[in-house]
Amino acid sequence: MQDLQKVFLHIQENKKKLKDLKTAYKDSLATNQEYQDLQEEIKVRREKKKSIENSIRQGFTQEFIQMDDIKIDIESDQELISDIAVSKIMKGETAEVTDQYENEYEPVVSVKFKKVK
Repeated sequence: MQDLQKVFLHIQENKKKLKDLKTAYKDSLATNQEYQDLQEEIKVRREKKKSIENSIRQGFTQEFIQMDDIKIDIESDQELISDIAVSKIMKGETAEVTDQYENEYEPVVSVKFKKVK
């Protein structure tokens, strides 16, 4: 197994390289006049699209309230299912679920590192 610190530093180096390449690309786009003109046209069309959406949205206030409530329910249930799955895994039990089409799902556990201080 490779050294954890070495792999971490390698990831950090690659992230910096990627950031530098993205910055160079964005700088090239920023200096291209044709690209800038197209960006302006896109901005105008987005604003027009947004105004059309807003005018139609006014007729769907109840539906949007209902959608927000459903989103909150889904988030709550997602948190609940995660808690249940972690509890089962900690007890050594399997934590699989099946949908209406008999597709099986298993939990995915990931580890992330957060900067300290």
